[in-house]
Amino acid sequence: MDKNIYKPIEAVVEKVITETSNIKTFVLKPEEEILFKTGQFIELTVPGFGEGPFTPSSSPYETDRIEVTIMDVGKLTGKLHAMKQGAKVGIRGPYGNGYPVEQFYNKEVLILGGGVGMAPLRSFLLTLLKESERFKKIILCYGSKTPGDVVYKDSFPTWKKEKNLRILRSVDKADKGWKETEGLVTVLLDKVKPNLKNGVAIVCGPPIMMKFGTFKLLEVGYKPEQIYLSMERNMSCGLGKCGHCGLGKYYVCKDGPVFTYDMIKDIPEVWA
Repeated sequence: MDKNIYKPIEAVVEKVITETSNIKTFVLKPEEEILFKTGQFIELTVPGFGEGPFTPSSSPYETDRIEVTIMDVGKLTGKLHAMKQGAKVGIRGPYGNGYPVEQFYNKEVLILGGGVGMAPLRSFLLTLLKESERFKKIILCYGSKTPGDVVYKDSFPTWKKEKNLRILRSVDKADKGWKETEGLVTVLLDKVKPNLKNGVAIVCGPPIMMKFGTFKLLEVGYKPEQIYLSMERNMSCGLGKCGHCGLGKYYVCKDGPVFTYDMIKDIPEVWA
C-alpha cells in the first residue's frame, strides 16, 4: 500500500537545548528513519494541537535523529518550547527542494545568515564540512541582534578550526565583551573579497535581512543566478494544496523553499 502522506511518524524529544532567551533546539528521535536533503523542511506535529513547517538544523548525514531549532513566536512554537525531554511529537516529510550541493563543487561558497536563519544554514554548513575538500572555500557571515542572540555558541569554536572555513560575525548592538564586528550583517561583506567568477552565495534569515542582504550581494557583483535564497514564508500544509505559500507562479513548499534570486526577482511580492 502507498504511504499515507498525511500521517506523521512519531518521534521522541530526546533533548532540549536552550540557544537564546527565545530559541531552542530540539533533538528528535523518530521511530522510522527520515532521510532529507539539506534545505528541505519537515512538518512538525504537536498531537492534538497543530503542526508547522520547520527546516532541520542537523546534518542530513545523521539519519537516526533530526534536530530542529525553533524561535518562540506564537501558539505552536510556544507549545513546543514548553515541551520537555520524553515528550512525543510527529514528523511529516521531508518536503520541498533543498540546496543543490553538487552544483557547488569546486566553487567558493559564501553563506550569509541572520538570527534563527542560521538553523537551516547550520544543516547546510555541516553538509559542506562533511566534504569540505570539494569546495574552493567556505565563508560564513552571520549576524544577530546582540551577543546574547547568537545561536550555536558552543559550535563556533569548533567550526573556527576548520581549515577551509572562514567565519565572520556581527551584532547590531555590541556589549563590552563582544570583540567582533558591530553593525548589520551586510557590513561583513565589506570584509570579504569574494570569487565572483566561481562562487555562489546562500542567504537565509529574517525577510528584511534577506532583502537587503541580496541587494548587497548584487552590489558586490554576484549575478542573480549565483544567489540562493531560502524563502521559508507562509508555508502551511507542505503539499501545495492549501495555497498559503504562493509566490508568483510557484508554491514555496513544492518548488522551493530554495530558489535562485534569478527565479523570483521579477515577482512583485517577493519581499512582501
